[in-house]
Amino acid sequence: MALVCAISNEVPEHPCVSPVSNQVFERRLIEKYIAENGTDPMNGQPLSEEQLVDIKVAHPIRPKAPSATSIPAILKSLQDEWDAVMLHSFTLRQQLQTTRQELSHALYQHDAACRVIARLTKEVTAAREALATLKPQAGLVAPQAVPASQPAAGAGGEPMEISEQVGMTPEIIQKRGKTVPEDLVRAEDLGKYRQVASHAVSIDCAGSRGCGADKNVVVFDKNEEQIVATLKGHTKKVTSVIYHPSQSVVFSASPDTTIRVWSVTGGNCVQVVRAHEGGVTGLSLHATGDYLLSSSEDQYWAFSDIQTGRVLTKVTDESAGCALTCAQFHPDGLIFGTGTADSQIKIWDLKERTNVANFPGHSGPVTSIAFSENGYYLATGAQDSSLKLWDLRKLKNFKTITLDNNYEVKSLVFDQSGTYLAVGGSDIRVYICKQWSEVLNFTDHTGLVTGVAFGENARFLTSTAMDRSLKFYSL
Repeated sequence: MALVCAISNEVPEHPCVSPVSNQVFERRLIEKYIAENGTDPMNGQPLSEEQLVDIKVAHPIRPKAPSATSIPAILKSLQDEWDAVMLHSFTLRQQLQTTRQELSHALYQHDAACRVIARLTKEVTAAREALATLKPQAGLVAPQAVPASQPAAGAGGEPMEISEQVGMTPEIIQKRGKTVPEDLVRAEDLGKYRQVASHAVSIDCAGSRGCGADKNVVVFDKNEEQIVATLKGHTKKVTSVIYHPSQSVVFSASPDTTIRVWSVTGGNCVQVVRAHEGGVTGLSLHATGDYLLSSSEDQYWAFSDIQTGRVLTKVTDESAGCALTCAQFHPDGLIFGTGTADSQIKIWDLKERTNVANFPGHSGPVTSIAFSENGYYLATGAQDSSLKLWDLRKLKNFKTITLDNNYEVKSLVFDQSGTYLAVGGSDIRVYICKQWSEVLNFTDHTGLVTGVAFGENARFLTSTAMDRSLKFYSL
């Protein structure tokens, strides 16, 4: 039962009781009455403010006014309450989405940390076992290292793989990407590189393999300085080519909407992957070497099995509705990045198939992206004549390199150690990482440079361009 003020006959906000008349009053009203009359309004007996006793009650609920009992008033009240509930629900959904993204980043960082800890634990165990094996023993001669050209032999004379007991080899340390190889070309020597060879071939893409405007894929042997295979099958120009790191297999993409898997030794197409309905704009090989990532003008990215040619998953960002221009796997193979025609860089979680981060900042279509080997940095280039570097740990842009006006970035690549970054476009530029200072600039090509690649330990640099030439740079 609600309290009612004896003066106003309304529910009081600050109720109090008079010990003289035992009536309930609104404190504000009774104080004014006492100030004017000095008596209790109900019986006229003397009363002071100090005699009033406050009543502690829950927040009073005022009864609805008679006008609020009509059907239109009730509907208006319900509408107001519905709007309030919807606004609260929208706020909660926003907070939930933010929390999910933060959780996704935290889980990724935790997973990466667990993998690093497991790997280091394994290396420590192997090193301890190797140390225990190699401890000098009384009367025994320390074993000699087996030359690299003479593999160890097991039972029956068969070659035997070196087990973990020998500890970490220099090759393993070099491939980890976080340790700079001892024989990596130094920046001062890299700055002395000059063109040492130029070959006229009908290609316009990168490295020791090429993709051609004449619809062919060309495989070039640097040591022999000759073309070893010309692979024909695409019906439109070839825009992207990847050479498998451990097999004689080449992957190519084309605006004819197909991805082809080629055997270099056989010189033929062994698999056609039909993952897209639009032109394929980018390719990237998974760290395992068994799966292929592709991007397309049809706004989808696809993840395919190269052995069977089967498309395992195909995803698009329905909210963006924009063509994808390039794609690249992160070195750990768990996430990857895509560039879009509306200047966005999107980071995706492969397992969850969700967009986990976006990097806005460019003002033109993204043309190329590259992850550093240690997985910390992302380099992006676009048609706004700029090169941006992003820190994946802090999810922010920490460096922007403004290039010449109308400079077109077509290719970005880090060397295997993550020490140097090469940029191909209107010319060829090489930057040293961390300082991000330019150490090389070549303008030998007469056409737009569409591909650059480093040799092992940056001992040479190769490039291809629209002038249909393949050039090598070294000391």
